[in-house]
Amino acid sequence: MAQKIKLGILGGGGDSLIGVLHRVASAMHDQYEIVGGVFNPVFEENIGFAEKLGIRTDRIYKDFDTFVEEETKRPEEERIQVVSVLTPNFLHFPMAKKLIENRFHVICEKPLTTTLDEAFVLESALEKSKTVFAVTYTYTGYPMVRQMREMIQSGVIGDIQKVDVQYYQGWINPVLQDKELRKTIWRLDPEKAGISCCVGDIGTHAFNMAEYLTGMEVETILADLNTRYDDNALDVDGTILIRFSKHVKGVIRSSQIATGEENGLAVKIYGTKGGFNWEQENPNVLYHLTDDKPVQVLKPGHAYNGAVSLDGTKLPPGHPEGIFDSMGNIYYGVAKAIRGLDYDTGEYPNINDGVRGMKFIEKCVESHKKGNVWLDL
Repeated sequence: MAQKIKLGILGGGGDSLIGVLHRVASAMHDQYEIVGGVFNPVFEENIGFAEKLGIRTDRIYKDFDTFVEEETKRPEEERIQVVSVLTPNFLHFPMAKKLIENRFHVICEKPLTTTLDEAFVLESALEKSKTVFAVTYTYTGYPMVRQMREMIQSGVIGDIQKVDVQYYQGWINPVLQDKELRKTIWRLDPEKAGISCCVGDIGTHAFNMAEYLTGMEVETILADLNTRYDDNALDVDGTILIRFSKHVKGVIRSSQIATGEENGLAVKIYGTKGGFNWEQENPNVLYHLTDDKPVQVLKPGHAYNGAVSLDGTKLPPGHPEGIFDSMGNIYYGVAKAIRGLDYDTGEYPNINDGVRGMKFIEKCVESHKKGNVWLDL
């Protein structure tokens, strides 16, 4: 077997959900070895966390700049090859930029940056470095999402005519109602989260899903956002009308104040010959609808699925696969790209997906501030 890819991680320490998700995902296809990083801003906690994970501490660094400085001194065959950026939004840009300039491959959490201009800078830097860059729109890794994409591309449901993507959560609701408590949440802080909370955090997932599955780019949007309180600067809820073209339209609904909701990402796509329904909380079931037949239920692991779906399926039919598997499939796609192997363009979201996400966020905020007007994307 080829030598494992040396992986470094920035952030994701302690009890971070995103941290364990990425660590498990990186191990899933036996492609990576975590060899170093900066998990926490406090060095003692950083060392302690590495020891807890069983990672040697000689490549656990006191800060990001030291990480880059020391790793770039190492011989090419020893240095960390790819770095996962799992920090709060405002650190994505400076870290990713320096990593690209020092020829590290990058796996970056979304949103890509806090501004569109920053996203363009990363895109330009990447063109010069020719390194691999992935943005973790996690849900594109589900086998049945990939199956849906393949079936849409092959014309199974005909020409797309309606797209409806909903992403509802309720976690911020109890926090938001307390004036003092909501000041403590970094996702509600423009200095750390950027210009958007809800759209930037989960609305961008829904937007990415709409473009990923249909293979089309949204041309114009109209957004109506809600902050709930005048002293809260960032949106916590939004409804966005989207147009792919004159006659292909849809809606993106995202909310973090949908009381009682957990992680309700749901996709409905309708074409001239049929439609698809899929829900993230029941990810192993894809419903195929037509006018002339009963609803078909497709599940992962069966021979009727396509190659990309099956390549991302690790268990026999009837054994549930979930969010860890989805992220693991993205890591697997990145590994193929780093190794120079053939891979499907749908196996991991790239820098263009990240830039598109930032365009979407900025235009949603602009549309809302201008009185809910249509804007070109």
